[in-house]
Amino acid sequence: MLTGWNDIDRMFGAMDLFRSRMDSLFNDFDTSYRKVPYYLAGENWPRTNLFDAGDNFTLVAEVPGMSKDDLNIIIQGNYLEINGTRKAETPEGYKVHKSERGTASFSRSFTLPADINADKVEASLKDGILEMKLPKAETAKPKQISVK
Repeated sequence: MLTGWNDIDRMFGAMDLFRSRMDSLFNDFDTSYRKVPYYLAGENWPRTNLFDAGDNFTLVAEVPGMSKDDLNIIIQGNYLEINGTRKAETPEGYKVHKSERGTASFSRSFTLPADINADKVEASLKDGILEMKLPKAETAKPKQISVK
């Protein structure tokens, strides 16, 4: 029989500990059989940020382990698509002892808030970060109209 609030607190504490250990058990079991890393399993990979700087947008995407040859970027109007494939090749003369970093492909598309001038897009890749400067099309920029 419970005799006070301390006993109730102790009971809920034990239940929380049991729940957290069960969560840990199932999470460990689940990750051991996953074929792709957790960050590739979701639809929101690569993770991106999109900033509006007035005359252009800046998109920053995390693409670890990829080179510029592994990426394919398509822009049409206000539609942007980024595709990529990361390869994990075994060096010649070596045998695989453990392989956690496998090949992975992704395709991510965005509908941007305004049309983009595709001829002036600048993209750079450094340390696994893809940064794109996406200038807005002239028709998407605000115009000041003078009244006569």
